[in-house]
Amino acid sequence: MGLEERAATYDSQNGKGDQSHQTICKHGFSDLSHISPVVFLYLLKECYFIGTCKATKKFRALQEQVHLVLRNDPQPGPATFVVQCLYVLPIFDLYCEGFSHLIISALRRFLKEEASVGDNLEPKDLAAKLFLDIVGGSVNHDERIVEKILEVFDVQLENIQKALCPNAMNDDSFSMATKFVEDYIYHLIECQTYMTAVTLLAHFCIRQSGQSFLLSMIESKQLKAAEKWATFIGKPMLCVLVQEYSDRNMLQDAYEIIHKNNLRQEFPNVCHKYKESSLKKLAEKGCWDVAEAKTKSDRQLLEYLVYLAMEAGYTEKVDELCDRYSLQGFLNVKVPEPSLLHNRYLHLNELAVGGVFWVDEVDALHKATCHFEECKVVGLDCEWKPNYVKGSRPNKVSIMQIASDKMVFILDLIKLYQDVPDVLDDSLTRVLQSPGILKLGYNFQCDMRQLAQSYEDLECFKHYQMLLDVQNVFKEPRGGLSGLAKKILGVGLNKTRRNSNWEQRPLTPNQLEYAALDAVVLVHIFGHVRTHSQPADGEGHGKLEWKSCIVSNMTNMKKFKK
Repeated sequence: MGLEERAATYDSQNGKGDQSHQTICKHGFSDLSHISPVVFLYLLKECYFIGTCKATKKFRALQEQVHLVLRNDPQPGPATFVVQCLYVLPIFDLYCEGFSHLIISALRRFLKEEASVGDNLEPKDLAAKLFLDIVGGSVNHDERIVEKILEVFDVQLENIQKALCPNAMNDDSFSMATKFVEDYIYHLIECQTYMTAVTLLAHFCIRQSGQSFLLSMIESKQLKAAEKWATFIGKPMLCVLVQEYSDRNMLQDAYEIIHKNNLRQEFPNVCHKYKESSLKKLAEKGCWDVAEAKTKSDRQLLEYLVYLAMEAGYTEKVDELCDRYSLQGFLNVKVPEPSLLHNRYLHLNELAVGGVFWVDEVDALHKATCHFEECKVVGLDCEWKPNYVKGSRPNKVSIMQIASDKMVFILDLIKLYQDVPDVLDDSLTRVLQSPGILKLGYNFQCDMRQLAQSYEDLECFKHYQMLLDVQNVFKEPRGGLSGLAKKILGVGLNKTRRNSNWEQRPLTPNQLEYAALDAVVLVHIFGHVRTHSQPADGEGHGKLEWKSCIVSNMTNMKKFKK
C-alpha cells in the first residue's frame, strides 16, 4: 500500500476521511525511481492535507510511511534522495521544518534496519556540503536540522574538508574544516544556542576549557546542555556541575546527576540534603506514609521525619514513628525553631462547638438526621485513605462529616454501608436532597465524585439540592480552605492530617478534630460573611453574591468519573 493510501486509511479509521481531497494517484509512492524530490515533497504535502486528524497524529503516520517508501527505489539512493529533499524543502515554507524532521527521522530508522542503502553517490559528502550551505546561509534550515544532519549521516571533519576543498589531495590535517566548525560553534555560543553548540562539540570531539562555559550555561538556565557538556568532558566536570547545583540549592538537579553517574561517594552530604528536602516537601503535603517509605528505614532520615512531625504538631505521628523504629531515646533529632513551633491554627473550642459525635449505628444515625432536618445550613466534607499507587482507583470514602454551627456528626460510611445500607441511603437522602437545607462544601465536586464512585448503588449520592460550593463564591486563588479561613476568620487550619489513614478505627482525637473543623468552619465562614457583608475583593468594592452560586437538582454523577 502506498503512502497516500495508508494516510487515507489512517484518517478513515478515525472517522476523519475526506474523499474529495483524495486526488493523489494510487501509484504516487509505489515506485520512486522516476520521482524527483520536489514531486515527492509535493505529494507528501498533499497527503498531509487529507482528513482532519490532529497534526501530531498525521506527522507520526506520515513518518512511519516515509520510512517504508524509502525502500521503493529512490534514485540515486535513499540517503542521497533525502539530502536532495532537504535542499528543496525551504521552498515549501511553513512545511519546511516539520517535514525536514520527518524525513530525517524516517531515514534514521531506515538506516538502522538496512545493511546497505544502495546509494550511487556518497551521502556523507553531500550532507557535509548541505551543512556548509546551511551555515553559509544559502539554504534555510534551523540549527536543530543541522544537528540531525550531522548525526544521521555521521558527517566528520574529513567530509567537511572535502566539501570545502574538493580538489585538495591527501590533506589529513582538516585544518580548514576544524576552523569552519569551531567558528560556527563560537557563533552558536555567542547566541546562547548552547544545546546545539554542545552537540557539535561532542560530535566532532572538540574539548573546550570547560568550566566558564559550564557556568554560562547554568546561569542561562540551559541545564540540559550543561549536563550534556559535563558528561562529554567526564567525571571532573560532572563534579563541578554537582557542586555548582548544590551551591545554588538545586538539590534535585544535583542528585539526579549523582545518581546517573554513580557519584554518591564524592557527594554524600548532597545526597542526604536532597533526601531531607524531599521528605520536607512530602510532609508539607501531608504525605507522611510516602515520606516514611522514602526513608528506607535510614535512622538519620527517620529522625528528621520525626522532627518534621514535631514541627507540624503531629504528635501521634511522632509517637507512631518512635514506637515503630525504636526511636524513643534518639539523641540527634533537631529541635524545631521557636517560630515554627508557635504556628497559629484554628481549634474547635474557638468556634464554641458543643460536641463531635461519632455515628456508626442506627440510633446515632437517626439522631443526627433529625438534628440536620431542623437546620437551615450545614457544612459537608468527607475523607478517604490516600492511595499512592499510580494508576489505581482511589480508596472508598471512609467518613462523611456533617456540621451545624454548634454540632458535628462524623458518619462512619464504611460500617454504616456494611450494616444498614438502606437506612444510610434514606437518612442521607433526607439531608442531601432536601430543598430546605443549604449544604455548604469546599471544592465539593471532588467529594461528590468520590462518594458516587464509592457507593454506586446508593441513591443519596446521585442527586443534590441546595448545594453551595464556598470555593465558587470566594474564588480564593491560593491556600485552599485553610487560606480562606485565615482571610475570613483570621486563623488558618492545620492540614497536617489531611492524608492520614482514615480507615483506621478508632480515629485519633486529632483526626476527629481535623475532620470536624473542615465541616463546621464552612458554616462559620458563611455566617460571618452573611452577617458582616464581606466585600467581594477585600477592598470594599461590591458584596459577595453567594445566592447565585447555589446549585440544585444535581444529577448524572457519572459525568464526574475519570
